Amino acid sequence: MVKLTRMVKTSGCAAKLAAKDLHEVLSSLPKKADEKLLVGFEGSDDALVYDLGNGDVMISTVDFFPPVADDPYTFGQIAAANALSDVYAMGGDPKVCMNLVCFPSCQDLDILKQILTGGCDKVHEAGAVVAGGHTIADSVIKYGLSVTGFGKKNSFWTNAGAKEGDVIVLTKKIGVGIINTAAKADEVPEALLSEALSSMKTLNKRAKEAAEGLDVRAATDITGFSLLGHLYEMASSSGVSITIDHSSVPLFDGVVDLARFGFLSEGVYNNREYIEESVHFEPSLKREICDVLFDPQTSGGLALAMSEPDAAEYLKRMSDTPAAMIARVGKKRDYPVYVI
Repeated sequence: MVKLTRMVKTSGCAAKLAAKDLHEVLSSLPKKADEKLLVGFEGSDDALVYDLGNGDVMISTVDFFPPVADDPYTFGQIAAANALSDVYAMGGDPKVCMNLVCFPSCQDLDILKQILTGGCDKVHEAGAVVAGGHTIADSVIKYGLSVTGFGKKNSFWTNAGAKEGDVIVLTKKIGVGIINTAAKADEVPEALLSEALSSMKTLNKRAKEAAEGLDVRAATDITGFSLLGHLYEMASSSGVSITIDHSSVPLFDGVVDLARFGFLSEGVYNNREYIEESVHFEPSLKREICDVLFDPQTSGGLALAMSEPDAAEYLKRMSDTPAAMIARVGKKRDYPVYVI
């Protein structure tokens, strides 16, 4: 059996271009005003939001990456769940998807069939459909989706509304990037790898739906720019500071030890370079804890800012999941993010 992760240098969202380089390019692009474009790329949100003029909005995103699992069907599921997550992170419901595929022309086509089947099954689980796509012959396998979803103009989420006094809830464990890196060296227990793969395959559909009726002030999903990177973007866009209690962050068992042993992807170092000067760490924190918080996640959980009473209700609804309250929102201080 071909092990897909052995065919690539980086896996999943760890393959993202360094955030620092990306923002340098994006900030130089010409901008065209459109009153119907309610959310673009300026605020580092997860998807664009376009006003349809009838009280509804269209939410659109695109995401693809190299294999993050050896099994083709599992890889397809994870890549699809990751792409669909951007719509959930904006408070929307995905409806129509298109495949994006790079595949070696010399490779067994059954592998491609399994990848696409995994993606289709996950899209159908989300209540959406796959309606075509685009393929390129390439030396490195890559797969993902463009996703179009819909929401209400008066209730979609962005990363810019966190308010002083809010708390942050995170819905999935952190550490899949480190686990994936260690797995390439066969240094991960099978049970831990299975748990990480299961987490990445899990849609954020329930996490989004569990917030219905609650006042979500800001939201994002935790992917390639790490927990710290995405909360930094939320704090900056909201004009606040966020204080993370590292002991409250749900982690995969053993991931801190893997970080201590040096199983870190290039993405950890890219994320550290991007925001290290914007994060204040409690001096007593160990380096490996910080590395885990900089770890790029693939198909990570939602991070939701809401009042403490609403967060308590939300956690009741998600009591059989790893969801936890991990941070508090305060007035803007010297650093956007503090870790204690």
